[in-house]
Amino acid sequence: MELNELESVLESILFAAGEPVAAERLCRGLDVDRDALDGAIQRLMDRYSFERRGVRIVRLDDSYQMCSAPEYADYVHRILESRKPAKLSQPALEVLAVIAYYQPVTRAYVDQVRGVDSSYTLGLLLERELIEECGRLAVPGRPILYRTTGVFLRSFGLADLEELPPLPEASKESGRMTMEMEAAVERLRAEESGASEGRT
Repeated sequence: MELNELESVLESILFAAGEPVAAERLCRGLDVDRDALDGAIQRLMDRYSFERRGVRIVRLDDSYQMCSAPEYADYVHRILESRKPAKLSQPALEVLAVIAYYQPVTRAYVDQVRGVDSSYTLGLLLERELIEECGRLAVPGRPILYRTTGVFLRSFGLADLEELPPLPEASKESGRMTMEMEAAVERLRAEESGASEGRT
């Protein structure tokens, strides 16, 4: 497949999908290797950015998705959305921060870090698909393990978990919500606010 044709095909697929498409699936379906795929998508990304086009392609972990350009978010919201998406509450951000930085974790671990019961908040995050179950811990009672999802990455404008701000060592050694963890929550809140400006 010619390079220009590959870029056009990828553009069509990502536009039609409306959701993240796994890189492996694209490689398999188009019969191209990963280097060729990543190179073609990077050229599209660079072109959209350079030409200030109304769309962008973002990488989400090991997938790609087409979305609206962040600088035009106000116009998109004005025309297409009747109300802004619900913001996460402070407890929800706390639980999400614990899971994001320490995953996979059990509910008991989240409760220990926060110092309060997190059952209700975990349920809300599961409903919003920001977290998911990912197995059970091999201890008596086999408690459920939780981790963040692709929706979490997309919602906060992250390509992968490595883009999370580093958590200070002090909070890793603590068994409760420290000032550092609260700072992490504020970073998540800021990222949620910023990312919501550019996604549709």
